Amino acid sequence: MLQLQIINFRKDSYILVEGKEVSDRFFIIQSGKVCCVKSNDSTGLATKQLGPGDFVGVIPCMSGHSQIENAICVEDTKVISVKKDQYPDLIRNNTPIALKIIRTFANRMRVMNEQLTTLALNNVASETPEHMFEVAEYYEKQGNIDVATYAYYQYLKECPKGQYFEEAKKRFVMYKPRSKATYFEPNADLARSYKAGTMIFSECQKGSDMFVIQDGQVTISKVVNGTEVVLAVLNRGDMFGEMALLENKPRSASAIAHTDCRLMVINRQNFDSMVGTQPQLVSRLTTTLAERLWSMYRQLDNACLTDPYHKVIDMLALQLEKGHKLSGQCQTDFTPKDLVGMCTISQMQEPTVIYQLNTDKTLKIIGGKIFVPDCQEILKQSAFFRKQKS
Repeated sequence: MLQLQIINFRKDSYILVEGKEVSDRFFIIQSGKVCCVKSNDSTGLATKQLGPGDFVGVIPCMSGHSQIENAICVEDTKVISVKKDQYPDLIRNNTPIALKIIRTFANRMRVMNEQLTTLALNNVASETPEHMFEVAEYYEKQGNIDVATYAYYQYLKECPKGQYFEEAKKRFVMYKPRSKATYFEPNADLARSYKAGTMIFSECQKGSDMFVIQDGQVTISKVVNGTEVVLAVLNRGDMFGEMALLENKPRSASAIAHTDCRLMVINRQNFDSMVGTQPQLVSRLTTTLAERLWSMYRQLDNACLTDPYHKVIDMLALQLEKGHKLSGQCQTDFTPKDLVGMCTISQMQEPTVIYQLNTDKTLKIIGGKIFVPDCQEILKQSAFFRKQKS
């Protein structure tokens, strides 16, 4: 039986403290007002003021990471304390609360995607369908014909009167016969397979399917000003595409098969039925979104670093934190070039940074992949660089 604790906080009290260790609970505000703010405001994130029905601390609680911001009572406040292991019961008893959390997360992710590209590249990606031509052209120039073919098709579909329609049509017809791109149109398949390097969906494309990775890896990225921003590399068990499903808006980023992968498809119809019958799905989706949002908060901190090598070491620390590799040694599954690509390092700086990674005595390169002999040492370096910047 679900039994929740009520806690009273006085005005100016801290409910959560940024950087504090993992918490096993989050809070739903019953009365009063709470201000949420990061100590380092260089990310440009706005201070949030929350009230009754809102929640604080869900992201670190559900993701299993440290607190990402301070939560301070603006006035005397009463909150409901929810332990992580009580969340499935909360879903069964009050599904609307869980759906509010999920939809709030989805909205915040869209805002943070935009903020991340703004900080990383001093610009915001266009959200009009016309942008899909730029996406296709970028990957064509990179020699990835499979992705370009898919993006050209989606541009033709969405922009039949677009200014690049004839050019896109010519390129699509030229590349289609030798492309491995699949699933140009949505269908009823609940399981799909994609070859490495093929596109699952393009940013700005309409769609309402969410995906669960059953095997393989998927890269989530954006193209801004002719540069690719890698937002995440997802693994087996991860979900993606949920923002389009929950918000009914065009895709905010592209999904590309990083390796051969097999995906389970969740559309709006089967999602609605699952919410009522499978609370574990809602719980898993909440955890997935929480992990991704925590990672994006850290990526925003990373984007504020100015020294290229500091950015790369901090990004390496972020990957270790995501995998909960906080001590001991760790063999990663990415190359120095992969890591640099996650940081939007300029092409001019890239060779120097890769050389630094290959010669850094605190790291090793084994089989082309980065090996970390002492994870704690990398985490300490990363924290020092961020503290210097703030």
